[in-house]
Amino acid sequence: MTGTPHTPRPPRLPRISRRGLLAGTAASAASAVLPAAGAGRARAAADPARLAAVATQSADGFAGVSALGLTGTTGGAGAPVVTVTDADTFLDYCDRNEPYVIQVAGTLRITSKQGVRSNKTIIGLGADAEITGGGLDLYRRHNVIIRNLRFTDAEDDAISIQQSSHHVWIDHCEFSSGADGLIDIVRGADYVTVSWNHFHDHSKTMLIGHSDANGSQDRGTLRVTFHHNFFDGTDQRHPRVRFAEPVHVYNNYFRNNRLYGVASTEDAGVLVEANYFENVAHPIYSGYDDSGPGRVVERGNVYVDCGQPQTLGTVVEPRTYYAYSPDPAASLPSIVPAGVGVGRI
Repeated sequence: MTGTPHTPRPPRLPRISRRGLLAGTAASAASAVLPAAGAGRARAAADPARLAAVATQSADGFAGVSALGLTGTTGGAGAPVVTVTDADTFLDYCDRNEPYVIQVAGTLRITSKQGVRSNKTIIGLGADAEITGGGLDLYRRHNVIIRNLRFTDAEDDAISIQQSSHHVWIDHCEFSSGADGLIDIVRGADYVTVSWNHFHDHSKTMLIGHSDANGSQDRGTLRVTFHHNFFDGTDQRHPRVRFAEPVHVYNNYFRNNRLYGVASTEDAGVLVEANYFENVAHPIYSGYDDSGPGRVVERGNVYVDCGQPQTLGTVVEPRTYYAYSPDPAASLPSIVPAGVGVGRI
């Protein structure tokens, strides 16, 4: 249920095969079958530069790893492209089985957590695309990209990735003022990258691992990369991790985080590498609250007006899975705020 009046359901589009996408035929097919523009309807995207950008930019980190039958995370690349301007039409396209690139224009008000099916790219247009009031739920889904969107005032989680969902890329978004977590990656989710996002005006930012009692489902999964995010005055969970290994936290800017930066618990394995911590009393915890200690390795970080980071044990190297080249940690206070969030891709 959404916060906007009901509008007629746009006609379903014919399924376009993966073979067709690889042959380069999908773009012309999409332009031929998309419904015409109109109030409460989706319309064909007419910006070739936008289409090219969506098609050529790909996920790095764990979302870029070939695993579980996928060669990285491509979302709806090559599939029909629609631009939506109202919540009902947006949610209809999110709920379709076919792959799509869904371009969001303006503010969409939704409620609760709304499902997104596999093989979707959801991308905001410009610097003012926003989802407010509710969030997006990925439940047993795969190959989803969410980019260039502002999420505000969610009634629950802004984005929930759960129940063995995998290959998800969240990039260049802005998150604030949710009722629960801003991003939760739980219950066996895997191969996720969270990059170039701005988090502010919130307490419990991100959780990896559902609970201390969920180890049977979560061990051996929850591989997540966090890079070039700005944790701007948020209190805690940047992220808080249970059971996962490895979780790679690199090149993020932590500033004025009241409770802590990163917490590794319940034997998780977390590498905290080449980040910049500023005015964070507890930049890294091993164990937190009632959760047992996790393993955590730190290297190459900068600490300014911070407490002592906790470390414990060894962690599987992310380079076992993918190549990367960190920026110098000292450069992050300039490059991260200048590059994160909406309107920057």
